[in-house]
Order: sequence, then structure tokens, then C-alpha cells
Amino acid sequence: MIRAKLFKGLTTGTMKMRTFYDDEKVKFTYPQACCYCGTTEKLSIDHLIPRIKGGEDHSDNLVWACRSCNSSKGERDLLDWYQTKDAFPSILLLRRYTKLVARYCDQHALLDTLLADAIQQTLPFQLQMLPYSFPALNTLQLWVPVRKQECNH
Repeated sequence: MIRAKLFKGLTTGTMKMRTFYDDEKVKFTYPQACCYCGTTEKLSIDHLIPRIKGGEDHSDNLVWACRSCNSSKGERDLLDWYQTKDAFPSILLLRRYTKLVARYCDQHALLDTLLADAIQQTLPFQLQMLPYSFPALNTLQLWVPVRKQECNH
């Protein structure tokens, strides 16, 4: 119901999606750590939407990732990668990813396209992977807890 109201508000122009400013504040507020596992060791930059699939080198699309998670994710869609790990992304990471998807769809005039038709297009992400249901609220994480030791994948 919330998603339906948000969609209606976005498409009618009565609501606006907030900018990436809030997400950028998270990068500066939280310690430098892998956004996937929380380790602070061997960090690199990862593209949420991989460059090979059209992801841009804009700060909106860049996050800290340890080499292990970055390598494990590779060129895969963020949500597909999480599904193969039988995990669910943190709320702030999912919000950032969803904003990237929404902005892309807006810029490419896909917001009025039926989901079934949009999925058939070549997109830099997998629309069908966007969650329709969520784990129990008490299991969701706002952000990944920071760990000092190295990630073991």
C-alpha cells in the first residue's frame, strides 16, 4: 500500500524522491567500511551498478567494498548477488540502489512502462529483483555493522 501511494505520488508529481544528499551523508557519517560485510580491511571502491552494465563513475553509484566482497559480487546485479548469498541488503544500501534504478527509469522514460515490458529491455540492473516482500522488521539492518577483521567469503 505504501509503495502504491509512493508510485502514484511520484508519477503525478505530488511527491518527489529525495536527492542522494542523504545517502552521501551516510558515506561520511559511518567509518570507511565495506557496505556489504562491514570490514575495514583491504577496501576498494565498488559500483552498485557495474560499469560493464552501464553503471556510471558518479559518487551516487560508488560505495566502499572490501576486495573479497567486490570480487565476489563482480559484474552481478546487487540484488542478484545478495540473493545468491541468501541475504538481504541493509536498508540504506537498498535505498541507494533503488534511487539509482528510479533515476535511470525516469531519465529513460520507463516510469510509464509496464513492468513486464520493462523487464524485457536491456537494462543495467534487474528490475525483477526489486523486492516485493521484506524480511521481518526485527531482522532488517539500517547499515552493516563495522568490523575490524577481514571478511571471509
